[in-house]
Amino acid sequence: MALVRDVQGEFGLQAPLAVLGLSRSTWHYQTRRRVSYEEKYSHLRGPLEAIAQQHPEYGYRRTTTELGEEYEEPTNHKVVQRLHLLWDLPLMRGTRPPRASGIREVIMVAGEKANLVAALPKIGPFEVAYTDFTELVYANGKAWLIPIVDHRTKVCLGWALGPNAVTELALRAWKGARQSLRRLGRSPRGMIVHHDRDPVFTSYDWTKRLLHKDGVRVSYALGGAKDNTEMEAWNSRFKNENRSLFLEAEDPCELRAVVADRIDYYNGERRHSALGNQAPLVWVAGLQTRG
Repeated sequence: MALVRDVQGEFGLQAPLAVLGLSRSTWHYQTRRRVSYEEKYSHLRGPLEAIAQQHPEYGYRRTTTELGEEYEEPTNHKVVQRLHLLWDLPLMRGTRPPRASGIREVIMVAGEKANLVAALPKIGPFEVAYTDFTELVYANGKAWLIPIVDHRTKVCLGWALGPNAVTELALRAWKGARQSLRRLGRSPRGMIVHHDRDPVFTSYDWTKRLLHKDGVRVSYALGGAKDNTEMEAWNSRFKNENRSLFLEAEDPCELRAVVADRIDYYNGERRHSALGNQAPLVWVAGLQTRG
């Protein structure tokens, strides 16, 4: 069509159409075809999206004024209203990312210093614990497990299982960890608990319990899983070794019983190469003897 237009003035219409194999009816249809509404106003899409992002509270009337004054694109307000609907711009205006919580802002300001574990030259027993959620699949569904595991002793200090990865579940796991530490003659005060920046771990309920009530130092894995490899490895190993047992559980109660049994086995019987092929609780029991 463009070639025909280029030479039409010099050679007329019939000769170019014949050379290119185009019929006269095709030519007339294409030249008279109406441009779609979206194509006609495509040049306004960029400015309209920019206005929607910069001024999310603007409706089509104020957007029309902004379009004319700031972008020098005077346009009828009815056109702007139709384009808003055509390009889902009200949806863009209504889905702004939520403002970061105070805790998240502190983490962002702290940067790498928010990861308290990375700079530690050596970690002793009950000085650092890791935690994270992991999904377990059983016969008729899925559930979320959150274990809390000590770095040096490898003891799973506490855990909780539930249908959702929520703060209440994490706090139940931490309650179990506090009870385990008490039985072992230890205090959580001064201990570091390391995890990612999941909303659960940046919630006020979680940080209030650990920081203010228990005197725990909270550490954040800024790089996600790659900065919490100890926990990732523990979760992966625990699921792989017990997958078939989890799949045999018919309901959450059976799954909870299986998890409880396997964590008892892990803590009390399963030998760990990092502990000289001793089980975690056996190794801990020998701490006093070793001095």
